[in-house]
Amino acid sequence: MNIWSVILSPDFLFTSIRVMTPILFAAMACMVFVKGGIDPIGTEGIMLSCALAGPVGGHFKGSALGGVIFAMAVGVILAFLFGYFTLVLNTNPVLAGIALNTLSGGLTIFTTYYLTGNKGSTQNLKSPVVPEIRIPVLGDIPVLGDIVSGHNVLTYLGLILIVILTIFFWKTTTGLRIRAVGENESAAKSVGLNVMKYKYIALLIAGCLAGIGGAYMSMGYVSFFSRDMIAGRGWIGMAAESMGLGIPWKIACSVLIFGMADSLAVRLQMLNLPSQLIQTIPYVVTMIAIGIYSKRSMSGKKKS
Repeated sequence: MNIWSVILSPDFLFTSIRVMTPILFAAMACMVFVKGGIDPIGTEGIMLSCALAGPVGGHFKGSALGGVIFAMAVGVILAFLFGYFTLVLNTNPVLAGIALNTLSGGLTIFTTYYLTGNKGSTQNLKSPVVPEIRIPVLGDIPVLGDIVSGHNVLTYLGLILIVILTIFFWKTTTGLRIRAVGENESAAKSVGLNVMKYKYIALLIAGCLAGIGGAYMSMGYVSFFSRDMIAGRGWIGMAAESMGLGIPWKIACSVLIFGMADSLAVRLQMLNLPSQLIQTIPYVVTMIAIGIYSKRSMSGKKKS
């Protein structure tokens, strides 16, 4: 087996789409935060809490849908909490984000232990998972069907949301007003817009997206919550949002690059390479991508 046979296989592309899904939701949540003029630094912590909320909600509600909805609700509550401290109490967003991320790390461990007696995971907590679906007709097409069919329902939802968010932010009154508030708050106030209203709408949407992303990790990617399972995907989502310049389809392309890097790391383990080295691949790609983006941004500013 060589590296090219791994990269060019349909299974590799299928896995890339699978592993990019939580990063896609993280990046979309970050995009909405930024559109509303809100720092997305708390995305990682929100997703981690929601990753636990999904199986817990599914366990008590007895359905995967109930688990996802509960995760979204937790995401909205934490997003509003972050918004309250930064928008109302004028807390430094970086400090508020660090506090939220730290709180989520400790609170998920405590809650997991309280519910299961295990600090590491919820494997002994029975909870349903979000199903995978095979697309009729498309799934029967050679090669293409192996790549795009058979994914989790939330993966397809994420892809659909790319289109929905594009229409929302560029074609609807509410979306355009959120962008106006985020781009120039003073100008928005001067024309009579209720700035806080549109910021909280942005928090609502971003919280839902982060909630779905967290739920996917524990109800789709795997079937249980484990300690610190988000593993930096919220931060990678921030990088993807910046690389995509706040444009949904460009963000999706950036996310796919990170997904392919993550998938490559998994596949390279078959080649008997050092696992410690392989696990750094997604983060090295993130650093390189951010470096390229930063260099281009600086070049653009110098030209202007």
